Amino acid sequence: MIKAYRAEPNRLPTGSTTTKPPAAGQVPATYFKPAPSEINYGKMRFLITDRPTDYTIVQYIDELKKHSAKAVVRVCEPTYKTDSLMENGISVFDWQFEDGSPPPSELIREWLQLVRNYFKENSEQSIAVHCVAGLGRAPVLVALALIEAGMKYEDAVELIRRERRGALNQKQLNFLEHYKPSGELRKLRYSNEDKQKCAIM
Repeated sequence: MIKAYRAEPNRLPTGSTTTKPPAAGQVPATYFKPAPSEINYGKMRFLITDRPTDYTIVQYIDELKKHSAKAVVRVCEPTYKTDSLMENGISVFDWQFEDGSPPPSELIREWLQLVRNYFKENSEQSIAVHCVAGLGRAPVLVALALIEAGMKYEDAVELIRRERRGALNQKQLNFLEHYKPSGELRKLRYSNEDKQKCAIM
């Protein structure tokens, strides 16, 4: 089932922490996350990350703000609370699908609709996408958007893997290779800057 949570604007976070509160007699465990990967193509900007936790959500929000991300697509199990995200004006879309597999057709339709509408209205912002490690399900969705905007399958995979080493397994690669785009995102292929260059030439 596809769920979307809309953000409530004009609220700010109340605090931050980088460690999980330890149990009695234990040393605090600090959480380290791989760097988020930004993928840019035409008018589209995506931020692929791993999954945050309730203990790292404030740092995650800071990272989203750095990249002007006002939407988060969560494609793995919901293991953290989304209240802080929505209080900071960030919408959350819960679109879970099976790990290691391509997304179902209904989810693809919802994803492409989100991308089209989001970047039509928010060309300077980005969409964050995460699964557990940010190496499978999240990169698949980003690759689909790139292909729908006119990028070749091989180029889409190369771009994502250049920014996110180890992304996409063989099953997902086979799916992307045989995916037939509808061209739904072709209008997002060129940025406003590219259009200005073409007009001058």
